[in-house]
Amino acid sequence: MGVKLELVHGSCADQNADVIVNAANRYLAEGGGICGVIFRKAGSAELTAACREHKTPLNDGDAILTPAFGLTKAKAIIHAVGPNFASTPEAFDELVDAYYNSLVVMKDNGYHSISFPLISSGIFGGSLEKPARESARRCCEAARLFVAKYPDYEAEVMLCAFTTEEYLEAMEYFGDSALKEIVISEGDLIGDLMKGKTMGDGRQVKVVKENGTNIVVRIIPE
Repeated sequence: MGVKLELVHGSCADQNADVIVNAANRYLAEGGGICGVIFRKAGSAELTAACREHKTPLNDGDAILTPAFGLTKAKAIIHAVGPNFASTPEAFDELVDAYYNSLVVMKDNGYHSISFPLISSGIFGGSLEKPARESARRCCEAARLFVAKYPDYEAEVMLCAFTTEEYLEAMEYFGDSALKEIVISEGDLIGDLMKGKTMGDGRQVKVVKENGTNIVVRIIPE
């Protein structure tokens, strides 16, 4: 059991997953960036009508579910509201919530795979020095919280960086770029992982196998 978390170079809307996550605004309105892509792929009219069934504005960190409509690779869409760091520069907890609540909505609906964009790493990144790295860090934090809360639930998480620049920046959080798949215990600091590194409590980081160009981390319950 546990969570397999993979950093993917590509669009979250193109992945084969039970659930695709939309980086939504508080009003669940069609926007730009990945939000616009998801609306267009799903069908703007159908998805807009489904979103209007939910009471808005939502709060930062909220996540709600709609059908996938024309997104044929997914069964549903989760709309997660990330904070706008331009107006709320310290909203890191809300960013964690956006990831964590999406994972909970996934679980509550019986799904086991989910594809995320780097939430709040675009125009919502504000003045963050490295928004993609920060978003990756908070996604990993949410995954650890999820595993601690639901240790028997198995899930596959794809964290997608669309541009090469975003991918390389997010990769920094995972440590050595040669590191592809590792087995760790819940609670370890993923950002400190390096091949052959010993954690503070003496546990070894175990490299399982190479996995193409993506980085894969498996978070398992203690």
